[in-house]
Amino acid sequence: MISITALIEVKPGYERVMLDALLEVADWVKAHEPTTRGFYISQDSHNACLFTTYERFDDRAAMDRHNSSAAVSRFFDIARPILAGEVTLVTANEVSAK
Repeated sequence: MISITALIEVKPGYERVMLDALLEVADWVKAHEPTTRGFYISQDSHNACLFTTYERFDDRAAMDRHNSSAAVSRFFDIARPILAGEVTLVTANEVSAK
């Protein structure tokens, strides 16, 4: 299993825009990506501008399909102008899940 963790911070006032954009990706994943095993979205409890996603894929091909999807492209079109900085991505081989 391959995972991606993303740390995404938006400029103040754009929290809802980011949440809606992330939820749109989640809906796409649910409808079109059976080899994406999870797409989890969190919003920091102390800083509403900070979001985390955790994405789980069967394999690298599944991750590549997801990352090159129309949904991810649209997400970044929405996100780029409202980001407070660079998105931090960590791609990893999952070693344990419970």
